[in-house]
Amino acid sequence: MLNRIWTTSIMIAATACTFSAVAQQTTPATASPPSGIKRTPLQRFAVPGTTYETVIGLADIAPDVSIGRHTHPGPESGYIMAGGFDLMIDGQPVRTLKAGDSYVVPEHTVHDAKSGREGARVIATYVIPKGRPLASPAK
Repeated sequence: MLNRIWTTSIMIAATACTFSAVAQQTTPATASPPSGIKRTPLQRFAVPGTTYETVIGLADIAPDVSIGRHTHPGPESGYIMAGGFDLMIDGQPVRTLKAGDSYVVPEHTVHDAKSGREGARVIATYVIPKGRPLASPAK
């Protein structure tokens, strides 16, 4: 079942190259995003035959902005449309990503990102259990 969910997530990310977001909320959806980040929700839909849903969003991140350390209850995949950022996933080396690059963050993994001099425009896809918050601050 997880393989099917993961495959669905990757297909969505690969075909959604018009979605730009490190839509990584540092707090549940009811809280305000950090200054310098504009998020645009694009789609939210159920993954058929599962208890999961897919969330797709666009994020415009101002230059030199840190997203904040956080986790998601499911995997996140993203595509950098413009600019770039350093992606910091706990237990992995820092990855410097630029326009045209993509990334995956495993579920429940603490991570952060910091935009570069040009800022960043990212489209992100999340596959999360229905009814769960998209993101939670790292503990």
